[in-house]
Formats: sequence, structure tokens, C-alpha cells
Amino acid sequence: MIYEITVPVETDRLLLRPMEEGDAEAIHAYQSLPEIAQYQYWDPRSLEDVQARLAEWCGMRRLEGEGTLAFAVETHSERRLIGDVSLRVTDAAARQGTFGFTLHPACQGRGYATEAGRALLRIGFEELNLHRIFACCDVRNTASWRVMERLGMRREAHFREHALFKGGWDEEFYYALLQREWRSRAGR
Repeated sequence: MIYEITVPVETDRLLLRPMEEGDAEAIHAYQSLPEIAQYQYWDPRSLEDVQARLAEWCGMRRLEGEGTLAFAVETHSERRLIGDVSLRVTDAAARQGTFGFTLHPACQGRGYATEAGRALLRIGFEELNLHRIFACCDVRNTASWRVMERLGMRREAHFREHALFKGGWDEEFYYALLQREWRSRAGR
């Protein structure tokens, strides 16, 4: 399973493209916000933190087996970076993957996460031939789990107090979709 982002992935309103070194300030604009970091494994990031991580993210444009593809999310209309999404192959032999998404708060609630998530599912199931794709989120992150439900994913688990996270017990929802379910919904 080999995949490389050579051109942006286009949806109706978005471009999912490889990250570039010039993206640091736009990414910092939302990754520095406490309301974004509260559900992430990182604290609000400084511009220097984003710049340091950006070199790694820019390199996440080719998969050969297990690994991660990282995309900047840009609007067609304004060509403005509004977030990032990733698709990770977690087990190549079992054809398992996961995805995640983060959008600037000013751009949430407009269907962009669902649109980008649908594009990631298409890549995962149609280009990478994954069998199962899952995603997880903090149970308090209602917007995130609603996106997963809009994508047709099924809630498979509710982990209660399963890990310490930012000083308290974490609770997570896990959602998943199988390739055959994707194909049946897409009429393939």
C-alpha cells in the first residue's frame, strides 16, 4: 500500500494539501487556543512549537505501509488555511487506519470537518484499500463525535476513566466504519 500526496485532494469547498513551511502562522492561529488544545494530547502551542513540528508534518506526504498522511485544509473560495487533518495506517497487514481533524473555531459548524472527513475515508477505503477506519474523541467534544456520526461511523466503545489526561480521568468515544459499509453507502 503506497500513497503519495502529489496534488491537493479537492472536495466541493476544500483543498486538502500537503503542509508547507509557510503554514506556521496559520496553524499557530488555532493550535495556540486553549479551546482547541483542551481535547488534544498537547497544550496550546507557541509559534516556535508549531515551527519545530512543521518540518515533521511537511514530510508526512507519502505512505508505504504504516504511517501518517498530514494535510492542511484550505478553502477553495479564499485559499485560506482553516485547519489540518490526518490519516494514519495503524496496521498495514490488517488494513486498519484512523483519522483526526482540527479546525479553527471560526470555521467550525459549517460542515468543513465532515467534508474533509469524507475525503479521508475515500482515500483510506478506495486508495489505500483499508478494511476498517476508526476515530476517537473526548466524550465532551460533542462537535467531534457528531461529525463521526454524520460520516456514517458507528460508536463502538465508550471508555470510562481509562487513562489520566491533563490531570483528570479521560473518557473517550470510539467510532469506526468498515470498507464494505462505505461501499454500500456509496453505491459501489
